[in-house]
Amino acid sequence: MSDLFTTCERALCNAPQTHRFRGVSTGDVIVTLVVVVALVFDFTNGFHDTANAMATTIATGALRPRVAVGIAAVLNFAGAFISITVAATVAKGIVDAQAVTTTMIFAGLIGAIVWNLVTWWFGVPSSSSHALIGGMIGAVVAGAGASAVQGDGVLSSVIIPAVIAPVLAGVVALGATAIVYRMIRGYARDRAERGFRWAQVASSSMVALAHGTNDAQKTMGVISLALIANGNLSGGADFSVPTWVVVSCATAIALGTFMGGWRIIKTLGTKVTEVRPPQGFSSEEVAATVILASSHFGFPLSTTHVVSGAVTGSGVGRPGAQVDWSVARRIVTGWVLTLPSAGLTAAIVFEITDIFGTDSAVGPAAVTVILAIACFFLWRANKASQVEPEEVVISEPEPAPVLEPVGV
Repeated sequence: MSDLFTTCERALCNAPQTHRFRGVSTGDVIVTLVVVVALVFDFTNGFHDTANAMATTIATGALRPRVAVGIAAVLNFAGAFISITVAATVAKGIVDAQAVTTTMIFAGLIGAIVWNLVTWWFGVPSSSSHALIGGMIGAVVAGAGASAVQGDGVLSSVIIPAVIAPVLAGVVALGATAIVYRMIRGYARDRAERGFRWAQVASSSMVALAHGTNDAQKTMGVISLALIANGNLSGGADFSVPTWVVVSCATAIALGTFMGGWRIIKTLGTKVTEVRPPQGFSSEEVAATVILASSHFGFPLSTTHVVSGAVTGSGVGRPGAQVDWSVARRIVTGWVLTLPSAGLTAAIVFEITDIFGTDSAVGPAAVTVILAIACFFLWRANKASQVEPEEVVISEPEPAPVLEPVGV
């Protein structure tokens, strides 16, 4: 009998940790944490990037702040269902899915969340997309080495579009704004601007829809990558994003958008340049076109880069407008720092979780608790120095438009 007990004890001690708890493996626990943290990131992406769609529309008074973020939330949710091309790029085109573990993905998400919160606090419209990609790269390099990063994919799908997109958007917005102001030069300014406020409702809605098609998909790709790494999802030619992942990510980014990232809305809508309705309409139309095109081709483009470039270009294109280049330089500095900062943070988080063991859920659970506590204190600090929606409006909306030539 004693030999039987000894044999059973040895079997229990030598049994893989992933199979000790009634079919719930350690891998499943870590994947669950990854999904939760990924949805938290998607939520921060929502309120961090609300400014991309609605900053200029709110600033010109085309929509009231709360109405604007409500519309953006609905359209972000809808946009997430239009395509999954970007999600496939993130899941298979940035890092080697076979070398990635769920703990690496967890660390990458933490790096992205931390950078999102830091830049939000300082009102810098940085890229949530690049924070996520940088976090993933940093964690994978720390855990599997640089060879697990697909350099060609990062260069062609991330770096090159990051350089070209804001410049392209800025140049096209400059030209579009100049053309618009030339077309309305024979009209009274106040009457013309009332008309373009209505046009801004449509153009900003297109940006919000485009944002959903691009940004929500990145989190879908990361969750899918975690499911592939844990063996819950096939990563081959028949890869597809599960419906529950699509719905969850769409809901998270929509809720975050509805919260309204007023700090960044204030920077993008009032500090880069004073935005007037014709100018805002031009920049929004250009941004929506570039973002939707990138989503079609599967590029995980930074919508923040595109919108910031378009707003700056429209400021240059409007007669008599001034661009605060010190704010623009601050924004560009944030862009440059995003990939390495999120990557370094993710690498540190991975090393911390690795102390508890590669297959242990203790490290990710401890980091999740620490993050939750830090978010609570950040929320308390924000309540003490909160930016109110009314602070991001340059001018109040006026009655419905009637466009008439001067002198008629």
